[in-house]
Amino acid sequence: MEESKRQKQVGRLVQEELSDIFQREGVNVIDGGMVSISRVSVTPDLLEARVYLSLFQVKDQQKLLHDIKDRAWEWRKLLGVKVKNQLRRVPDLLFFLDDTLDHVFKMEAIFKKIEEERAARGENKTEPDEEA
Repeated sequence: MEESKRQKQVGRLVQEELSDIFQREGVNVIDGGMVSISRVSVTPDLLEARVYLSLFQVKDQQKLLHDIKDRAWEWRKLLGVKVKNQLRRVPDLLFFLDDTLDHVFKMEAIFKKIEEERAARGENKTEPDEEA
């Protein structure tokens, strides 16, 4: 089911404000790695926000996710202070790892490997058909 306009608006608001909170609290850079909020999905009743975190060069991703989840009440409280005039009720925050960046890197590695194998066999790059 597609998100409603209001769900998208609340999701964007939560993403922007949580990103700002993470930056102020120093959560966006940890041990040389970066933490960013890739997207926020809000349930139709606007009572729950699923926050997807993108972690770049973070050594122990599961530990960091656990630490962030443990402080979810604190993030919700800080978010409530920022959005008190825009939302009647601050949604509960659920945090998840967004692994799309990992998939992108895996796909790039696969394509690079295919290209190297083609170069080793002496094949040309894929050329469009000239039959049309």
